[in-house]
Amino acid sequence: LTPLMQTPSLIIIDEIQRRPDLFPVLRVLVDTYPHSKLLILGSASRELIKQSSETLAGRIGYIELVPFSLQDTDNCSQLWLRGGFPRAYLAQSDEDSMLWRTSYIRTFLERDIPALGFNVPAPQVYRFWLMLTHYHGQTMNFSDIARSLNSTDYTIRKYLDILTGTFMTRTLSPWFENISKRQVKAPKIYFRDSGILHTLNGISTAQQLAIHPRLGASWEGFALEEIIRAYALPAEECFFWGTQSGAELDLLIHHKGKRLGFEFKYTDSPKRTASMHIAFTDIGLDHLYVIHPGLGSFPLSETITACGLETFIAKMHATNAQAAL
Repeated sequence: LTPLMQTPSLIIIDEIQRRPDLFPVLRVLVDTYPHSKLLILGSASRELIKQSSETLAGRIGYIELVPFSLQDTDNCSQLWLRGGFPRAYLAQSDEDSMLWRTSYIRTFLERDIPALGFNVPAPQVYRFWLMLTHYHGQTMNFSDIARSLNSTDYTIRKYLDILTGTFMTRTLSPWFENISKRQVKAPKIYFRDSGILHTLNGISTAQQLAIHPRLGASWEGFALEEIIRAYALPAEECFFWGTQSGAELDLLIHHKGKRLGFEFKYTDSPKRTASMHIAFTDIGLDHLYVIHPGLGSFPLSETITACGLETFIAKMHATNAQAAL
């Protein structure tokens, strides 16, 4: 690399996860030749990001290349069913998309996870991944899964850390408010790509999805991920809130000094609920959006707005584009 670094050029290093030992070398080269630039590509994990940030502190920035989102596509139904991985979304048919996703899951478990340095049995992680589909959109019960897999809480948490660290699942932390009510403390789990969730559930067509008992949970996870991406929020700034008595809020974010709440409802006619009003009182929300699969938006009250997902994302995209001018 030294001869290349001596010229003010862009140097691209791919598959960096195969050679994490390069980071100390890169630090010396970057300090010695500050006018050269490096573009480092590879399958990311939180451990790899942590290692690079520790070694190249002050010298590196990160861009997470996520699958397609609603801002990149024009077919919400297809994106929801197939997920955002390009070859899955752009496949000629639902059958071809399902075939690609099935192969991807096997490759991810058998090749990618070991390549990232995780020494875990692929069949056991696959069984755990399958079991997680039943917890999608729900609070995690590590003990129940551990008993089902004849394993330990520690092992189950390790598996979840791997899937979360490789950006396959999202662990949504609970928000705690200083109130007298008992609040939910366990995290919620979501699949970040709806196509992977549907593949593990054996859902390959829109007709199968429409009659699946977890249709609402699938919509919730898909819409939640789109909202988080639209706001470009890091994982540590996204929360849910709930009490032991049943009041809950699917997503809580802080944006420009305001507390915004989101509920995700798979219905054509969303309505106000007692839980929404409790959230306003207990959390002190500035506004709450009820995101549904339809189009357009309409007020449910002065501080609650029902808005179609595509409409909301389009408004966010227009706002971001205007701010960039």
